[in-house]
Amino acid sequence: MAYFKLPSGVRDVLPDECRRLMGVKEKLKERFLQSGFEFVETAGLEYYDAYAGIKSPVAQTRLFKMTDYDGSLIVLRPDMTLACARIAAAKLKSAARLCYFSEVYDFSARGNSQREVEQAGVEIFGERGAFADAYAVAFAADCLRAAGLDNFIVDIGHVGFFKGLLEEVGLDEERREELRLYVNAKDGVNTELLLKKYGSGGRAEEAFLALPSLFGGAEVLDEAEKLTSNAGALAALAHLKKVYGYLKEMGYENVVSFDLGTVKSLSYYSGMVFTGLADGVGAPVLSGGRYDRLAAEFGKDLSAVGFAIGLTRVLSALERKDPVPAVRQAPAVILCKEGGEAQGYRAYLKMLKEGRACTLLTDADAWPADRGGEKYVATAEGVQKC
Repeated sequence: MAYFKLPSGVRDVLPDECRRLMGVKEKLKERFLQSGFEFVETAGLEYYDAYAGIKSPVAQTRLFKMTDYDGSLIVLRPDMTLACARIAAAKLKSAARLCYFSEVYDFSARGNSQREVEQAGVEIFGERGAFADAYAVAFAADCLRAAGLDNFIVDIGHVGFFKGLLEEVGLDEERREELRLYVNAKDGVNTELLLKKYGSGGRAEEAFLALPSLFGGAEVLDEAEKLTSNAGALAALAHLKKVYGYLKEMGYENVVSFDLGTVKSLSYYSGMVFTGLADGVGAPVLSGGRYDRLAAEFGKDLSAVGFAIGLTRVLSALERKDPVPAVRQAPAVILCKEGGEAQGYRAYLKMLKEGRACTLLTDADAWPADRGGEKYVATAEGVQKC
């Protein structure tokens, strides 16, 4: 085995990309802090039972499992929202606005998917209602703009609409999840086959078959109202109309659309859901929604809404927008000749104190000539600019 190679699903970030990544994180950090969010760093290792023993579990296939020295089963952090919910419920005294930069780990990722995913995200605990949801969507759009994206859309849906339709068909929990996966994949053929085999037919079946086409502007919500008389489904649509009303007043109607056929996990999400899509990237750059039940799993009933940004996907979008990486100012270089090390080091510290970038070297070949920057030579007699 070539041990210098990496396992599948992970990768190194090289200097040019890393510089761009740090630039994106700096911009997001500034936006988070300006908006009143507070940073947290959650533990990278957690007990397996924290995820297996709750009603909104992370799928077992996603967990990197290992055994602790006392025999306890532990996992690499698979999800930041659950980790933040645990902190908010167990360690904070009141509502909170949390933000983070972190990695999550997905053992089940295959193909081009990554098993180590770097994210930026925010979680708002203790606020509910249509305006709180609208704010979360608007802030998500602001963050994508801050990161450097300008050609994106935020798709909005609501799990309550799908749940309401489910009340009208006779499916057990296993078939409901199977149906959700088909609808989410916009697989009309298997959706119809499952409903005809296990469902009760009628108006609800017609509504499910129409879900893949229910995307676009706010008119989609009016179209969806005609498909059902279920109270839960209609309440979900009414809520989305309120959210859209706020977004219009806030000036975000041009960056949002609706997709009632995007149905995220029913055990995880409790209301509005949304996804950020950027031009040229074949997967969402942002994902979020409302998850009012999660904190209660850890002992405190807190409403919650938030989102996570996939930083690698944002970088992919930026690369398509501008393939030339941001250029940083080349640092000054001080080459220390034998006997001039102390002189060179004093000059190096002086430049740093002045706020100048500086690199200290003892070998001229260690700094490529094409890197640019002012060059100095330090000898026992002093430091001279080349």
